[in-house]
Amino acid sequence: MPASINCILVDDEPVALDIMENHLSKIEGIHVLERCSNATEAFNIISKENVHLIFLDINMPGISGISFAKSINKNLQIIFVTAYREYAIDGFDLHAADYLLKPVSFDRLLDAINNYRKNHSEKEITKIAEKEAEFIFVKIDRQMVKIDFEELLYIESYADYLKIHLLTDTKITRETISAIEEKLPKSKFLRTHRSFIVSITKIESYTNEQVILRQKSIPISRSFKEQVLEKLAEFY
Repeated sequence: MPASINCILVDDEPVALDIMENHLSKIEGIHVLERCSNATEAFNIISKENVHLIFLDINMPGISGISFAKSINKNLQIIFVTAYREYAIDGFDLHAADYLLKPVSFDRLLDAINNYRKNHSEKEITKIAEKEAEFIFVKIDRQMVKIDFEELLYIESYADYLKIHLLTDTKITRETISAIEEKLPKSKFLRTHRSFIVSITKIESYTNEQVILRQKSIPISRSFKEQVLEKLAEFY
């Protein structure tokens, strides 16, 4: 049995998504995790899921497929699926696994999958799955802004907005703390209070009641205390 490949489909055309999903459903070992209509949705998925392969349109509103491909983890493989032959050089400059022209036939897609499998052993695919995203995008002042996890200290919730405290500045977004918590890897971030999420690697010290990050005291509430202390105990 071939190694399972987790993939997402990114295209702003529903018909194109339908065709690709139908073709892929006939190929053993292919698991379509999500259909995304734009790059922003795709960013959110790869920040939470173990994605091996991305089928990516190029000409999309907002963030183009080329810009998206340049900004993601280089361990994630891309197969471009587009109606535009002229972008092929750009695609292969980004080390794309393949470049498919619409309308995509089943035979051509199967060939692309087989080539991908030849170039990626089961061990390599597993290693890719274990890689975590290094950033998320959040909506700030009508644009999607990249937040690198290495820059993120802690997140603070107010009535209807969040303050995202970075090493060098602070960003404000209308997103809820529960929604952003879902996008953050649990190995790197920890909810200590209904109003606070902290970066585990930025914690300098802690007690049963608080964690300290850059001389800032962040409370540990009673309802989160058990899971916080249990998580931090892993680093003894």
